[in-house]
Amino acid sequence: MAKLLVEKSGPLVGTVKINGAKNSVLKLMAASLLAEEACVIESVPDLLDVEVMITLLESLGQVVNYDKTEETLEIRPSETLNCEAPYELLQKMRASFLVMGPLLAKKGIAKVSMPGGCAIGARPIDLHLKGFQALGAEVTLGHGYIEAKAENGLVGSEVYLDFPSVGATENIMMAATMAKGQTLIQNAAKEPEIIDLANFLNEMGANVKGAGTDTIRINGVTALKGSKHQTMPDRIITATYMVAAAMTNGDVTIENVVSSHVKPITAKLREMGVTVEDDDDRIRVMSTGGLKAVDITTLPYPGFPTDVQAPFMALLSISEGTSVITETVFENRFRHVAEINRMGANVKIEGHSAVIQGVKDIQGAQVKATDLRAGAALVLAGLIAEGVTEVDDIYHIDRGYPQIEKDLVSLGAKIRRIEENEK
Repeated sequence: MAKLLVEKSGPLVGTVKINGAKNSVLKLMAASLLAEEACVIESVPDLLDVEVMITLLESLGQVVNYDKTEETLEIRPSETLNCEAPYELLQKMRASFLVMGPLLAKKGIAKVSMPGGCAIGARPIDLHLKGFQALGAEVTLGHGYIEAKAENGLVGSEVYLDFPSVGATENIMMAATMAKGQTLIQNAAKEPEIIDLANFLNEMGANVKGAGTDTIRINGVTALKGSKHQTMPDRIITATYMVAAAMTNGDVTIENVVSSHVKPITAKLREMGVTVEDDDDRIRVMSTGGLKAVDITTLPYPGFPTDVQAPFMALLSISEGTSVITETVFENRFRHVAEINRMGANVKIEGHSAVIQGVKDIQGAQVKATDLRAGAALVLAGLIAEGVTEVDDIYHIDRGYPQIEKDLVSLGAKIRRIEENEK
């Protein structure tokens, strides 16, 4: 399998442009199932997860044309829509489960395999199913599949989420777009990706209000038309490159961003002594060393994102003093600790917290990406480690970072990809 070889690099300097958000585009692709006409999605990153979702949509009967050069995806509906999403695709990517809401809304039936994805902890789908049942669907589970039926169509209702789950909010919101009457989602997730999805749905003719707040109102419509939509910038990649600039004592300008989406990262970097200048669509990060320890607690948006926890741990591992990261979203999201400790970091797990004692130097080592964001963290650690860091299992990284080595190399990093057939 391919691997990344990362050498100690000097300060990262220059400008980098952020691509469309993985965590948004996959949901936009699922939502296209609702349309009676073709949909065009722009700023679609070239990712393994996008390829999986394309294959899934094609298996459901959609006609998909992806222009990687233009980063444009056209999805056209076929006359027949298959309502069963197979195991071999859903096991690869959890976001595949987001086709259930659109299928249920449009066809009144959906049969979907239990989802897979990164092994970062329990991400139960019970909130999704609770929402579908509240809208009048009959849900049955068996033989690894979930089947939902609403033979007479879905009916608007009130849905209260016990936890502000992003996936459940999105799935229920899509299902409700064509339900009879009004649906009220309470304690909804507030992530920017939900706003992006709501904007796309409204462009298609849906009536969604309140996305980005804890209460979303959806008035059902009878049909949705095609639309063209540009995907929002990826706030997690933005945060990753902000951390990379801080770690390497760099001076990096990041373009095509929404600075308000990364406020928690900006605040913590400034607390550590990093200079961050932010406009609406660009951020400049400058660091001269002397990083100070800080404490972090991951929370749903607008709190500190769990997806940035691992990259930030790499930064804190070489910061002066003791830092504590408390993970409140996913219980298995410290699997990368053993790998970063192999590089000489001093991180100890205590329950749901990781205690990081900053060290002056870390060393290159052979490590493996345990999940998507952990893989990015190990690449960042390799930028400041003495010697060479060999990062294996980088298929995790390729699921969410379309060109991490190209972007970082453009800023002066020493990284190269070694394919399986190379010696």
